[in-house]
Amino acid sequence: MNTSLLTQLIVNGLIVGTLYGVVAMCFVLIYKSTRIVNFAQGEFLLIGAWTCWALLVKFAVPFWLGFPLTLAFMVLFGILLQIVVLRPMIGEPIISVIMVTIGLSMFFQALMGWIFGTFARPFPEVFSTANVTFLGLQIQTAYIMSLIISVVVMAGFYLFFRYSRMGLAMRATAYDQQVAQSLGISVKTVFAVAWAISAVVSALAGVVVAMVSGVSSALSFFGIKVFPAVILGGLDSIVGAVVGGLIVGVLENSAEFVDSQWLHVGNLYTIAPFYALVIILMIRPYGLFGTKDIERI
Repeated sequence: MNTSLLTQLIVNGLIVGTLYGVVAMCFVLIYKSTRIVNFAQGEFLLIGAWTCWALLVKFAVPFWLGFPLTLAFMVLFGILLQIVVLRPMIGEPIISVIMVTIGLSMFFQALMGWIFGTFARPFPEVFSTANVTFLGLQIQTAYIMSLIISVVVMAGFYLFFRYSRMGLAMRATAYDQQVAQSLGISVKTVFAVAWAISAVVSALAGVVVAMVSGVSSALSFFGIKVFPAVILGGLDSIVGAVVGGLIVGVLENSAEFVDSQWLHVGNLYTIAPFYALVIILMIRPYGLFGTKDIERI
């Protein structure tokens, strides 16, 4: 058995898993505040990556400026999307709102294809060194940036929900919207902030993935890949999102090792997380850390 290859894949899986955890937290954030599963989450990554690419390539903006401008744009994008498209859906059946997010997913995919084309584009070189050697392992510099950003975002989420007024308001809204509104909390503002945070954090992940794989419509599939992590950890658990992301990251890289060494299936890397999704739904439908709903009649 190639132990060095397995170690390399597991380390890469942990690093990518932190990125999965960050995107999974966006799913949880939207669900906890609005009770909606956002099926356009992957397109948020795509829009963020294309925006940063356009600033760097088309307008020759340096990365240290283009990256913050991308995040600022995504904040405005998330707020406007919630106000214009999703706010009129407040009070409508949940399935209707979910269908709207599915429609947004297809619309944004088509829009990005129309603006930027359907071919993959390489992301401009940001770092002078593509790989870093650590304890004999080759790690891409973009992955190191991903790890740092993911840890900072996770810590930011914790501090935000624990100590900020808006974080406490979002927790109250997630618990009971009517009670939160009776206490003077603007539920509409909470919704807008939740979508803004989701958009900007997804853009962070989209730019990092684009540095490694380039920018293309395939980035939107990242949101689907993260969904098993969300269900695995629990749809209403921030901690579960992080743990689920790490598990899925390690699982898919371990599956790649097993496939390359013995099974030779060819696509086990892609489908292994979804096998885990089916199994966890059969055993614990509410996830490892999710809250089990108990209804009394």
